[in-house]
Amino acid sequence: MTEEPDRPVLYREPLQARSAATLARVLKAAEEIASSAGLDEMTMTGVAERAGVSVGTIYRRFEDKDQLITALSERMLERREEYVAEQLRAADPSLPGIVDAYARSLLQSFADSNNLFPELLRARGTKSLDRGARAITEIHRLLLEAAAPYTHQIKRSDPESALDTVARAVLGACFHNSVRPDPATGEAGRRQYADELGDMAIAYLLTPDRRGVARG
Repeated sequence: MTEEPDRPVLYREPLQARSAATLARVLKAAEEIASSAGLDEMTMTGVAERAGVSVGTIYRRFEDKDQLITALSERMLERREEYVAEQLRAADPSLPGIVDAYARSLLQSFADSNNLFPELLRARGTKSLDRGARAITEIHRLLLEAAAPYTHQIKRSDPESALDTVARAVLGACFHNSVRPDPATGEAGRRQYADELGDMAIAYLLTPDRRGVARG
């Protein structure tokens, strides 16, 4: 007998529109509770009460709280991947424009949901960790793809490697901002911080290597 790959079963897929609407309410309620109180304080009973459904309705869809968290992670991370992709598509068609859009969209993504996003990325268990890693990989890929038409402007000796460094550095800075005790908050504060990250990234990309030969 062929073994199935070890992939998480997120939930029982709804087959009817009414069931899909109920599932959406349940996930929205779970996100609201987890955002305000944290994943540890989120309970199946609390989610059911906020969603206006019975606890049995939730257990017919999810086996346990961990499966609900896995589904919540999938929902939120997919939304953030889509958001970053949209912002990069709408960015000014230039290297600075792409880098700025990347920094701003990441900072906004981490700021959403009162730090629930970074908590999900830190993950509970291997399956959630794998999904968080896939989200990071996808967001990383989106930057490289969007910046590809402008790599000839990069002055580092290895433009692809330089973009990889920028992707990692900006992602790390945005994650750090979300968990520090004094994060950049508010629209103006986040925009200023994102602009500073973008300025540093562009300055690095447009500065020849100290130990290499810049592209001619």
